Amino acid sequence: MDLSLSTETVGDRTIVKVGGEIDVYTAPKLREQLVELVNDGNFHLVVDMEGVDFLDSTGLGVLVGGLKRVRAHEGSLRLVCNQERILKIFRITGLTKVFPIHASVEEAVAATD
Repeated sequence: MDLSLSTETVGDRTIVKVGGEIDVYTAPKLREQLVELVNDGNFHLVVDMEGVDFLDSTGLGVLVGGLKRVRAHEGSLRLVCNQERILKIFRITGLTKVFPIHASVEEAVAATD
């Protein structure tokens, strides 16, 4: 399966809608997208993972790298995920303490830093 990416802006937040699998083959595409957004001055990102079917350690690394990039600019990176199998990966790795994880895009956009 491939990775689909689309972006939209809501207020000062940029929403990155991700679909498919984030793995060793597709993660570079997501990394490029996050780097490009930060380089263009988008420092408050919401990564909508509702359409993600699979996430591996490479994908987690890309998300952590994205978080480091936005934090270097006093920004934020929030995740939207309501799939138990994906949430379990964040719990097992302890990344629920690192990423704010929301049940919906609306909730993530409304959240304050």
